[in-house]
Amino acid sequence: MTLRILVVAHSHPAFTKGGAEITAYQQYQAFRARTDCDAWFLARHAVPGFERPGSAFAARSEDGRDLLYRQDSDYFDFSATHLRHLAHDLPALLAEIRPDVVHLHHYVNLGIETIRVIRNVLPDCRIVLTLHEFLAICNRQGQMLKTDGRLCEAANPQDCHLCIPERSPPDYFLRERYLKGFFSLVDHFISPSEFLKQRYVAWGLPRESIDVVENGQPPIAAAPWRQADGDLRTVFGYFGQITPYKGVDVLLEAYSLLPEEVQKHCRLEVHGGGHDVFTPEFRESMDQALSQTPDKIYYAGTYAPEDLRRRMANVDWVVVPSIWWENSPLVIQEAFRHGRPVICSNIGGMAEKVTDGKNGLHFRVADPAALAAVLETAVMETGLLDRLRRGVEPPPTIDDTAEACLRIYAG
Repeated sequence: MTLRILVVAHSHPAFTKGGAEITAYQQYQAFRARTDCDAWFLARHAVPGFERPGSAFAARSEDGRDLLYRQDSDYFDFSATHLRHLAHDLPALLAEIRPDVVHLHHYVNLGIETIRVIRNVLPDCRIVLTLHEFLAICNRQGQMLKTDGRLCEAANPQDCHLCIPERSPPDYFLRERYLKGFFSLVDHFISPSEFLKQRYVAWGLPRESIDVVENGQPPIAAAPWRQADGDLRTVFGYFGQITPYKGVDVLLEAYSLLPEEVQKHCRLEVHGGGHDVFTPEFRESMDQALSQTPDKIYYAGTYAPEDLRRRMANVDWVVVPSIWWENSPLVIQEAFRHGRPVICSNIGGMAEKVTDGKNGLHFRVADPAALAAVLETAVMETGLLDRLRRGVEPPPTIDDTAEACLRIYAG
């Protein structure tokens, strides 16, 4: 029997390169490659040139299975903006495709009410939702990080009001009830990490309704290892977006604290961008820090996914210094895919994925001095890199993840 699957994402990786979008599309491609699956992909879009007045959908592929959906949502309770699309166009599409399973990889931009539409149109369809972060719990970018920089252990209406005072505590209470009402229509949830699962269980989702399934990676060859280069013993690499929450400032300060004797044996490469969309103060501080010591800190700029293997070949360690919990950072999976040990903050999904002393090293979150001490150890301790390299295991493949999803779809 052929299983008809509709994979839904909040954006398309052709336009935005976030981990959730990439994961959703790669799963769709894995299902398309199977003879026992009939797969479709639907991604919200707001790209000029792909929409006409009154048009809800546009096809990106000749067979019409890779679809864009014109929709938006409010950021507070994720209510859909284009109600006509939700009331008429989306139900018509669902009735035409008639999937056995709808696997949602988000509700942001799509509208949380999408879940109710699916259930109304397809009462026997199995609805699966991957929880990629904490947005349902935390309205402050879903990061559970207080405005003063402290980590948030659990949300409650009063504390949420203190973070975003424009909304009253009753607003947050009603928001939680509203979202949970739609979540109750979901047959099963997927979490890419045990840490995120436990946060949602504490929030109120049934433990038995959530399975932990890691995001698989493409089965490509690992990057070759950097060749010896004089006194340069170690190259550290940062990969990803440069945001106030990713801890790049912590890493740069930590690197500046290294003794001169250590610095002459190492280099830091920063691969990524995006800091230009934040406040002028943050942008200017990053630009200044990245340009201070060009002989020791190399800012490589943004990169496309296909560039990663070439760039990863230049580094020995990958550093993930985020100051928030994270969930299942794609960069850790990518580092392990290429055999690189990871130095990361000692919290959340980072600490879960990286075992201190086995396939990487931990440091105290948001503490430049603690990170500097770990960086120095990585440079100066003979044999440490080789030992931790042997502890790195490749992440699951995309096909592994697809197989796990199919078992969940079967109930």
